[in-house]
Amino acid sequence: MDWLDPEPFLRGTAWLDRGRAVRADPADLDRLPWDTVERAALPIGVRVEFTAAPGTRSVELRYRAASPGSLPHCFALWRGARCVGEVTTEPAEEATVRLGLPSGGGVFSVHPPEDRAPVILGLRAVGGVLSPAPARPRWLVHGDSITEGWWSTRPAHSWPATAGRTLGLDTVNLGFAGGARGELPLAEQLARLPGELVTLAFGTNCWSEAPSSADRLYETVRAYVGLVRRGHPDAPLLILSPVLRPEAETTRNAVGATLDDLRAAMEHAGRDLASEGDQRLLVLSGRGLLGPEHLADGLHPDDAGHARIAAAVARALRPHVPA
Repeated sequence: MDWLDPEPFLRGTAWLDRGRAVRADPADLDRLPWDTVERAALPIGVRVEFTAAPGTRSVELRYRAASPGSLPHCFALWRGARCVGEVTTEPAEEATVRLGLPSGGGVFSVHPPEDRAPVILGLRAVGGVLSPAPARPRWLVHGDSITEGWWSTRPAHSWPATAGRTLGLDTVNLGFAGGARGELPLAEQLARLPGELVTLAFGTNCWSEAPSSADRLYETVRAYVGLVRRGHPDAPLLILSPVLRPEAETTRNAVGATLDDLRAAMEHAGRDLASEGDQRLLVLSGRGLLGPEHLADGLHPDDAGHARIAAAVARALRPHVPA
């Protein structure tokens, strides 16, 4: 059977740049910090989703890895809320992987190895028929390395991926490790992306990577939301303030703000915007979502921590998910 064009099967895509899924506008990179541009080249959260007809035995994916690395490439197959198989291949610049499908057909998602920056070149069914999975409401999620999924053991275990599955959403992961410091050009890019829901989950790097005062972050959040609202005036928009970071909670940064100060500033900005008329703006405090036992390295959640964030976000968004 001939290879199928992968583009109709890709989900979680922000932009395509000559067939590569990227997470920042290729025509608007000059205004972004270099580290954000670098992270945006990784297809975090991008999936291949398809409906397999009953009797389809397996699916083959042909891919090219921009950085093959030295570790095996792992492809995870999900049906609904369950991982139903994983296949690992030896690192290669270009290869084909075959994943066996459970009987009965249905809708499946394949999570490629994100850190190898794979480009899916084609897919095909073995012993059956594949068609693109039905479209779902798109959820744009912007944040830092925690949103990107750091220290989750698999891409599918990050909190945006988990919450998206729970809510039946097409999650577009716009998390940038080391970034998400309130860069307003990113807010303008978010405004241009199609999406039915938006979540902003930055703040922890405003304590350390780019130190901010509470007053400055308050104004940054207001400006950020205002820019996003130009493209998504009626979308449910959730502000998730920083989760626990023990070293930073009561320690002042270079300009005198603790993480607790910054968290309060973000939440204050969100509540003020809501009281001023933004009726679809929601605020979820990250402070009580995790305990120290949920942090793999004192900063990033483990799988259990990601699951706790996902559950809280899903509860907050569930009443606002489009039917």
